[in-house]
Amino acid sequence: MTLAEKAYVSLRKDIVEGCFAPDSPLRLADLSERYGMGFSPLREALNRLQAERLVTAESLRGFRVSARSLAEFEDALHARLLVETEALRLSIAHGDDAWEASVVAALYALRRQAGRADGDVDELKTRHHAFHRALLAACRSDWLLDFFERLYAATERYRIPALTAAGPQKRDIDAEHGAIADAVLARDTELAEQLLRDHYLRTATTIRSGMSPA
Repeated sequence: MTLAEKAYVSLRKDIVEGCFAPDSPLRLADLSERYGMGFSPLREALNRLQAERLVTAESLRGFRVSARSLAEFEDALHARLLVETEALRLSIAHGDDAWEASVVAALYALRRQAGRADGDVDELKTRHHAFHRALLAACRSDWLLDFFERLYAATERYRIPALTAAGPQKRDIDAEHGAIADAVLARDTELAEQLLRDHYLRTATTIRSGMSPA
């Protein structure tokens, strides 16, 4: 990766995971010290993140982490449901045996990591993302997959702190993932879409409970 790409990946991960507080300033001098790189790649990364709405920029004030609000979350969630259910429908229609195998493999990898008592949390997040992307990978639309990536990050900014604050979940998330995969492999489009929608809406309930309307 180029320096700009490394800066983008590192900054994006830290913003999504809450290492920087919402609406906090992103000063180039501080970022340069944190990531060990010059201003130019960092500025390029910040401009990319601004395009993804994870960062804002104001004249004379520089870059800031985008603020969070319940209204913004609801907007991102609504868009994500529209994009992912459509991409899932297309994947089920176009996916071949190799796609089915990739869904099975992604679910297996996620389950293996989730079952490790001392597992790497970052690796679990990576495999969770990989499973949800695998479901949509056969949609034949780079635009839909690009929107998936942006909306996944936008909602992760809310999901990660909400689930951390909520503590252990009563939900059987593994069973939810398994049911979605089973419906996909059975080519039951209507059921697969509904299960995916329900999966996200359950998480949304937890997020809403910890936020005030704004």
